[in-house]
Amino acid sequence: MKIMKKTILFLFIAVFIGCNNPISWKNYDESDEIRLSKSNDNKRMQFKLIQSKYDVKNDWFKNINKDLIEFSEKEYNFLKPLIIERSIPKIQTSILDGKLTYEKLVLFYLYRIKSIEFNKNQYLNSIISINQNIIKEAREKDKTKPESIYSLHGIPVLLKDNINYEGLATTAGSFALNNNISKNAFVVDKLKENGALILGKTNLSEWAYYFCNNCPSGYSALGGQTLNPYGRKIFDSGGSSSGSGVAISANFSSVSLGSETSGSILSPSSANSIVGLKPTIGLVSRSGIVPISSTLDTSGPMTKNVIDNAIVLKAISGFDLNDFMSVNSTDIDLESILDSSLKGKRFGVFNEFLNDSLYSNAINKIEKLGGTIVKFNPPQINFNGFRKILDYDMKNDLPIYFKNNNISFKGVRDIVEFNKEDSLNRAPYGQGIFESIISDSTKFEEISSIKTRIKIEGKKYFNTAIKKHKLDAIISINNYHAGYAAGAYYPCLTIPMGYNKNGKPFNLTFISESFTENKLLQIGYAFEKETGLRVNPF
Repeated sequence: MKIMKKTILFLFIAVFIGCNNPISWKNYDESDEIRLSKSNDNKRMQFKLIQSKYDVKNDWFKNINKDLIEFSEKEYNFLKPLIIERSIPKIQTSILDGKLTYEKLVLFYLYRIKSIEFNKNQYLNSIISINQNIIKEAREKDKTKPESIYSLHGIPVLLKDNINYEGLATTAGSFALNNNISKNAFVVDKLKENGALILGKTNLSEWAYYFCNNCPSGYSALGGQTLNPYGRKIFDSGGSSSGSGVAISANFSSVSLGSETSGSILSPSSANSIVGLKPTIGLVSRSGIVPISSTLDTSGPMTKNVIDNAIVLKAISGFDLNDFMSVNSTDIDLESILDSSLKGKRFGVFNEFLNDSLYSNAINKIEKLGGTIVKFNPPQINFNGFRKILDYDMKNDLPIYFKNNNISFKGVRDIVEFNKEDSLNRAPYGQGIFESIISDSTKFEEISSIKTRIKIEGKKYFNTAIKKHKLDAIISINNYHAGYAAGAYYPCLTIPMGYNKNGKPFNLTFISESFTENKLLQIGYAFEKETGLRVNPF
């Protein structure tokens, strides 16, 4: 009897201590934290809620806790040097050398997620759900080896939770879509074709930050308030791919996918000091992704380094019959990226940013590395009506997504009415943008004219300098020119360029003409190789 009691006690302790964190999450009184947030100068950092009102965290590990209990803190610490801040090629090298397995890689990430996200003083609210079959799938991957160190075989990927994955609900952060189990998005099929593992879904600004007015970026009803690891509740997490940015910066996975309409990859990548690429519209399929705008939406990779970004972009690019804007384009050439330099490249820099010390230092570094710098002032353009494109498209595109995925809601109005049933929990910041979409009366002829003008004006904004000075790229900061690039259909690559005196991250963003992603990645890789400015937040 005593032996049995000791055994039960041991198992009890193992369950609660084996992962060095609690087995379950319980919401705590956050009223003091909410009150303190009201003193933040950034109004979008003044919170109404931080923790999710919906108990999603306790579902993350419900079927995989046993495996996590058996994964010790000692093993976690032993594997740290092989995984933390390591690129896909370096991880794959460790796999091929027998120092690491895909199962251990996955267990490491799961352990890390639980250690931080279940800690009251560290949690980031970057995750919405975890693939319950991920450990079993990793074991299957261990039966074979990658053909190359640049392979996605066995590499865990997190998906922004507006990207369909048939193993998990696709919610867009909204309780309304809590049960939306839909077939894989095209990009997910491409990832799996290339051997990637889907680790789980990341939090986001609800409905990709096109839902409420003046609400914090990174907030969703299901996921709560995403927090920036460089300054929890102090620095903005960026949005709408907030969780994808935070999770990768925190080393919760190797890579993630985000989506962007205008700044939603660039913003959180910059805020969390990672590499983000917003591709040319059409290079990466949008089918199976909850839409804002079929005119401007795209998906793209978010990673800790440029080579991983290139590997993922190469994997997810491809023609999709179900996306009317999908195109066949030149493949990403990894060899040319690895052999690149800044010598002989010509860059346009904004005169108005040269007083920014981080920007100025980065420009000086590029010049020392052989790049030619051309200072310029952009032309005045007419970008009036940009928001109308998003309003018009979402009103029309969301019902198509609902229909294609057998969702009972018919459109934006249905979501608004559903949320009104419990607005405190489902829409604490209101539904201002959705309500304005409902009232918008823009006609097809008018929106067609706006779309044409926006594309012409967006190209003019950049091309005036690009053509005149024969530039390879224009250099911006963070997502400052995301809207103009979106309108022009121009790709953007954003890379860490340092931190201000308060420790807030800032990125350097390279912009060039459509379908020049390979050139941007060459430039980005050369810059990153010589600077290495990213600092791990933990």
